Amino acid sequence: MKNLEELVEFAIELVATETGFSLNFIQKVILRESLLEYKKTYAQIAEENNYSESYIKFSVAPKLWQLLSQAIGEKVNKTNLPALLEQHLVNQNNRQETDTTTAMSGVGLTAEHYVLESPEGQVPLASGLYIERSTIEQTCYQEILQPRAFIRIKAPRKMGKTSLIARILDYGSSQNYHTVRLSLHCAGTQVFASSDRFLRWLCTNVTQQLGLVSRLNDYWDEDMGALMNSTIYFQGYILKEISHPIILALDGIDQLFQYPELAGDFFVLLRSWYEETKDTSVWQKLRVVMAHSVEVYIHLPTNRSPFNVGLAIELPTFSPEQVQDLAKRHGFQLTKLELDRLMKLTGGFPYLIRLALNQSSRLNIPMKMLLQDATSDRGIYQKHLQYQLGNFQQYPKLADAFAPVLTAPVELEREVAFKLKSLGLVHITDNQSTVSCELYRDYFCNYFS
Repeated sequence: MKNLEELVEFAIELVATETGFSLNFIQKVILRESLLEYKKTYAQIAEENNYSESYIKFSVAPKLWQLLSQAIGEKVNKTNLPALLEQHLVNQNNRQETDTTTAMSGVGLTAEHYVLESPEGQVPLASGLYIERSTIEQTCYQEILQPRAFIRIKAPRKMGKTSLIARILDYGSSQNYHTVRLSLHCAGTQVFASSDRFLRWLCTNVTQQLGLVSRLNDYWDEDMGALMNSTIYFQGYILKEISHPIILALDGIDQLFQYPELAGDFFVLLRSWYEETKDTSVWQKLRVVMAHSVEVYIHLPTNRSPFNVGLAIELPTFSPEQVQDLAKRHGFQLTKLELDRLMKLTGGFPYLIRLALNQSSRLNIPMKMLLQDATSDRGIYQKHLQYQLGNFQQYPKLADAFAPVLTAPVELEREVAFKLKSLGLVHITDNQSTVSCELYRDYFCNYFS
């Protein structure tokens, strides 16, 4: 076998070049150990590096093999890695000898260097197309380690809230934390029928995701009320059963705003749990991350609201530099005119940017040509615009409020303005709502006319 360090460095560079993903510390450890003749088990690697065996076995290692398989172009595992990697290195050296000029130039990425993925939904953890927002990710990672961590992520839909939550949870797992993710978008309407029904649903999901035996009926007393029951269940059972901190991630909590009485109960409960972390040691195991699209418009007393404690994160749109970076990861570079046009059209909204870059790369169509009919029913944003139109058809009050915003800043009713902002349709500054980007202005000007 070739020199160990040479193979390790080659593998790291190959993954970075072919996937756009940089291996982290523990992935590099597993890589190195897998290239040795006498390989350590995942349990040994976990123990030596202060990680849990399950995290190494079911999270870190599978991602590493996926990245290496993607980079090498063949299915890679712990057994065949040395031979495949060495052969790949030999092949590359042979290509370099026959085409030294091309190898030394190192310019111009092509789409084959990165795996194109759907712009819909969460950006996968192993994706090379995830764009970090300045220091936001690192700030969240450091915050979640604190005993009273309570992170509030706010941004319009399709801005990357779920992708950020996934990364916070993944980081927590690397610290041996227990992680639970609940999306209220996935809860059936019957779950929101009452505080009792909703909190039993929450407690049951947390119990199952932690792999604990449900003892909900042992702790649930109708005379105590749902808020006290769930508090006692967490304190007396869940938090005592786990040995490490737990990150409870709640995505889509704005679903609750449609049920003011339930929302009031639950948010007061979250604030009370946060207050418990001051004095009760068992509660310091609980770390909360919650995300929402809609501004909080239900009334809560200041000292009973969870929306004025902890760390507030508001996700920004992409900057021109981030868009250009993402374009390169898709295999091409935007001209200044293309970049300016794309930014003006989309306002830097991540989903709109990702969709345009994905289509340009996948269909091999220049961005300038792709954007020519972007604001029409024939363009690349056809489905998205129809989705936004569907919101207006379902809620005519939103359409009536949005129409005048297309021509001038307007002060709207608070709740309506917040709902339009949650859809990404407006920006709000000093109570004045303005249309968020040219895509919506052009399309809906034609629609309303």
